[in-house]
Amino acid sequence: MVGPGQAIPSFVRLAAHPLRWHLLTELTAGDYRVRELTALVGQPQNLVSYHLRQLRGGGLVTARRSNFDARDTYYHLDLDRCADALITTGTALHPALSLQQPPPAMPGGGPRRPRVLFACTGNSARSPIAEALLRHHAGGHVEVFSAGSRPKPRIHPHAVRVLRDRFGIDIADQAPRHLDTVADQLFDHVITLCDKVREVCPDFGDHPRFVHWSIPDPAATGDADADGYPAFIRTAAQIDTRIRHLLTVLAATSRPEEEP
Repeated sequence: MVGPGQAIPSFVRLAAHPLRWHLLTELTAGDYRVRELTALVGQPQNLVSYHLRQLRGGGLVTARRSNFDARDTYYHLDLDRCADALITTGTALHPALSLQQPPPAMPGGGPRRPRVLFACTGNSARSPIAEALLRHHAGGHVEVFSAGSRPKPRIHPHAVRVLRDRFGIDIADQAPRHLDTVADQLFDHVITLCDKVREVCPDFGDHPRFVHWSIPDPAATGDADADGYPAFIRTAAQIDTRIRHLLTVLAATSRPEEEP
């Protein structure tokens, strides 16, 4: 029993419900629409929607309209908010239980390098930003690629600028490429960052892990001048957060080198 004046931390109240915990664990794999979550947890849609609203109200889950079909909504688990909530929960129980997360580390040597493909429609903003950030953070321990279903003629200048200014990464000489150019390659992870490309992304052999990140196109306004740049700053920050969490997954799922 909780003693007088001891409020149960909100994370405990939210996550302790079996269905909400099931939804949280499913959303760790990527962004899903409500009908997909309904199938994954095996519960009626109205019940799933109710508990998603509870998780959104607690700040653990966010939602955004699909840019492929505005009638759909993608739900996303905010892992940074979850981490903060866990730290607060541990501290509330006892100061010695304050959780500190070590930075994720990729394996050095031994396992073969995971192969990751990022895809969006134009391969001019979101997917090349993700490619560059994962390559930057992984320190050579991951093979990273990006491509698009309808590649633009060039990388968006704001994508080049935000990577250079915020992360010291130069992709000025990189050019968009079509998904067809990598269709015969094998990947461990295929990550779509665009709701449209998710619907047309080709199948890849050897059963890669498909993940969807529903991220709005920062170039959707069509502004090539300074007024459009803040959207790229927000997009790069969001992708960088997801990349940091992806590093832990890649470190845990790296496969051993195949025997010659």
